[in-house]
Amino acid sequence: MDQLSSYLPGILLAYSAFLLGIISPGPNILAVMGTSLSAGRKEGIALATGVAVGSLTWATLTVLGLSAVLATYASALTAIKIAGGFYLLWLAYKSFKAARADSVIAADEPQGERISRSGYILRGYLIQMTNPKAALSWIAIVALGMQQGAPLWVGAVIIAGTFVLSLLIHVTYAILFSSPAAIRTYAKARRTIQMALGCFFAFAGAKLIFSRT
Repeated sequence: MDQLSSYLPGILLAYSAFLLGIISPGPNILAVMGTSLSAGRKEGIALATGVAVGSLTWATLTVLGLSAVLATYASALTAIKIAGGFYLLWLAYKSFKAARADSVIAADEPQGERISRSGYILRGYLIQMTNPKAALSWIAIVALGMQQGAPLWVGAVIIAGTFVLSLLIHVTYAILFSSPAAIRTYAKARRTIQMALGCFFAFAGAKLIFSRT
């Protein structure tokens, strides 16, 4: 129980960073929106499932990779946290910049012939796995939750929790954004959401950079 209470704040912070990160539309969210609008709700849910499995893959690779590095080079955690912290600060800057922009959400389904639902799952997986920013994002998220000498179960909890969150959030997007009215509603709240994201990423980035453990 003492172990759980020791690592729980970091785990919850990692969950929060991941959850807020997927609120802001990126390639995966826009693909889910566009697919639900143009191909249908079930197809959007299939794509969302593929994205969630991609998140699971990235989380597993990152946790195992960081665990292997830390087992050999304990001091590497400091460098990883600093790198992750600066990445989160960059995300904060991007969020504040997006809040000031006049652009609106554009949700477009990837072009091509209509495909099967299993094809949409694969497409969602590939969208997530080929995102060039995914590795840096996951390093920052995992670094928030893993302290020096953290047991492997902490990484497992982060992996399981982020997968559940990814599946729930992306499927929710697929269901909600199967109607154009939902996107218009989201667009109205865009500035507030981006400002809130910027504040959180700035806080989490500073916490990583100045953390001693």
